[in-house]
Amino acid sequence: MQLGMIGLGRMGGNMARRLHRAGHECVVFTRSEKTVAAFVADGMTGASSPSDLIARLEPPRAVWIMLPAGAVTEATVAEVSGLLEEGDCLIDGGNTFYKDDIRRAAACAAKGVSYVDVGTSGGVWGLERGYCMMIGGGAAAVDRLDPIFKALAPGAGAIARTPSREGRDPRAEQGYIHAGPPGAGHFVKMVHNGIEYGLMQAYAEGFDILRGKANPALPAQERFTLDLADIAEVWRRGSVISSWLLDLSAAALAHDPNLAGFTGSVEDSGEGRWTIEAAIEEATPANVLAAALFARFRSRQEHSFGEKLLSAMRFQFGGHVEPKSGG
Repeated sequence: MQLGMIGLGRMGGNMARRLHRAGHECVVFTRSEKTVAAFVADGMTGASSPSDLIARLEPPRAVWIMLPAGAVTEATVAEVSGLLEEGDCLIDGGNTFYKDDIRRAAACAAKGVSYVDVGTSGGVWGLERGYCMMIGGGAAAVDRLDPIFKALAPGAGAIARTPSREGRDPRAEQGYIHAGPPGAGHFVKMVHNGIEYGLMQAYAEGFDILRGKANPALPAQERFTLDLADIAEVWRRGSVISSWLLDLSAAALAHDPNLAGFTGSVEDSGEGRWTIEAAIEEATPANVLAAALFARFRSRQEHSFGEKLLSAMRFQFGGHVEPKSGG
């Protein structure tokens, strides 16, 4: 299948590569001519602008925008949707606020263009592992794009099947779902990221307690100097708290037990905030997720070992680099 990809950063670039490996034809564009040239050298078709990219696609076209949420995505969606024609499809795979999707989908629908929002999880590992995708949009558009989603998804792999799933949508077991109408995909991904904050905070606090057991203020007989890398490793194997985040923590601690390469200043992508806003709108309690978000705010003022682990996890799964301190 033919697809236009606008945005060739950590996520968009690897998604284009994964699709190309699967035999799909990718027409790519980003502002850096050097970056586009590198993808052309790998066998993809380069474009010099969004309009050039659209001109190189055969109708009905599908254009995937993979850019940071905010002004740059808003401007690109406006530009591309203005160039597309009836029957074409515009896909936003970034971390967009779901209410913006609802607004954009209505504007696109007025001219016969389908709008699909794809909440995408997989970080820098997605090229090899695949991407978990939560998709919003009309059924016809989502079904037409299924070959793209199937190629990007991780597949069933070696994960044991969940009992009692007979008769349910088989796509979920492949690592992607059609969550609902426009906006639903990014809403599910937003809550996913809110939960991620809470899980990461729980690991960070737990390892901080383990490390603190060597505190000289404790009675001598109650002090333990614990090997955190080994604890993380053993918990990966058969423990009820095993997870990919724990895998990443184990890798970070094995590489640098003191996490000296991290300050503990932890950024937030915005989706944790949106999750709490949604909880407030629904009057749904979200004690853990709210506390985890506020802990990130506080981390920018003073830093604990646990916050260094949070920062290390973000670097491991997404290549997120700590912000440079001001002054």
